[in-house]
Amino acid sequence: MKKLFAVGCTALALTLLTACGENKSSAPRVAFQNTDLTGLPYAKDFALTDHTGKPRTLGDFKGKVVVMFFGYTQCPDVCPTTLTEMAQVMQELGPQADQVQVLFVTVDPERDTQPLLAQYVPVFDKRFIGLYGTPEQTAAVAKEFKVFYAKVPGKNPGSYSMDHTAASYVFDRQGKIRLMVRNGQGPATVVHDVKLLLAQS
Repeated sequence: MKKLFAVGCTALALTLLTACGENKSSAPRVAFQNTDLTGLPYAKDFALTDHTGKPRTLGDFKGKVVVMFFGYTQCPDVCPTTLTEMAQVMQELGPQADQVQVLFVTVDPERDTQPLLAQYVPVFDKRFIGLYGTPEQTAAVAKEFKVFYAKVPGKNPGSYSMDHTAASYVFDRQGKIRLMVRNGQGPATVVHDVKLLLAQS
């Protein structure tokens, strides 16, 4: 299963890179260090609930650079590592961090309830927001964002894990998708690219 998942993620990355090479958007080219998705016709919006119980859409964060990551609270490695790195990004941005919003979207709505997300997500940075939806809403958002996720059975029904796309999406101040940050890129590349986006009007 994990081998197939890795192959699927590689294929997705190659598809995205090919699409980026064919990007004919009129937006000015910027020297990003992460994968440039400018002009691609997906990841346009979402309708989910945040960890305080407030309905949220991408439009709520217009005016800020948004970094959006899909994961789950019981993830043993990638998810806490990514959130820790994003907390480092916020620290390195200094005062500019207030112009950035990090969103953590759970792909495990069965276990990741509002109270659990409220306890988990702000631990990394109090400004981070956890988002959840019904199974149907989660599936719709994952489809819109081209995110893969699947339940991997454990020894008992409650001990399952989740395979999922390990990448973050970055949006500019106008809510347009601009970047994909693959797992393992490190905080420095994110800081570099976020600063470039913040510098744009």
